[in-house]
Amino acid sequence: MAQIKDKASQILKALKKEHPKAQIALNYGNDFQLLAAVVLSAQCTDKKVNEVTEPLFSAIGGSVSGRKKYWSVDDFANADPKVFEKEIKPTGFYRAKAKNIIGAAKMLKEKFGGKIPKKMEEIIRLPGVGRKSANIILGNAYGIVEGIAVDTHVKRFAKMCGLSKHEDPVKIEKDLMALIPKKEWFSATYRIIDHGRDLRFKKKEHAVNCPVCKLCPAFVKA
Repeated sequence: MAQIKDKASQILKALKKEHPKAQIALNYGNDFQLLAAVVLSAQCTDKKVNEVTEPLFSAIGGSVSGRKKYWSVDDFANADPKVFEKEIKPTGFYRAKAKNIIGAAKMLKEKFGGKIPKKMEEIIRLPGVGRKSANIILGNAYGIVEGIAVDTHVKRFAKMCGLSKHEDPVKIEKDLMALIPKKEWFSATYRIIDHGRDLRFKKKEHAVNCPVCKLCPAFVKA
């Protein structure tokens, strides 16, 4: 365990150097827009989500009588499901996502006074919000860090660097939480994600010379 912790510490240092300003890539203007964007990002790239939400969350192209189309919880709760489905269709699984986002807005109004709850056990009650999404929302909306958001990048990274042997995101998260100091959980999530994105678009030679990848031989073999 001590050897793996030491390795994790070295990886964290390398990640800090490579991605010192890593942060969430989704665009949003308030907490519920953040929640909606996170739900839309399931099985979809952040880039595509931002393209879809830009005319919906901003005044450009999405204004209604001079205001933003989907801004408040009420705006989302009162959205026409059929119209909303068409608007978010490019993100995939649009029917389920529309149902979850509208349903989450209605639940917030009915159960939580229109505000996103600050407790993990409460926020995961919202439609479309699992533990991974909850970690992202709580961390970015309130600065509350309950764990590490395990998306596909984090999952792949943990496996290839030998930080977890599991496939289940919850078990991977538990392994990473044991290896990474709590004060680093939030930043480490986005540094790992940014690193994963970099590797997707850069050649194998980059992995050979990357200080992070040198600590994870599996990256070089991939």
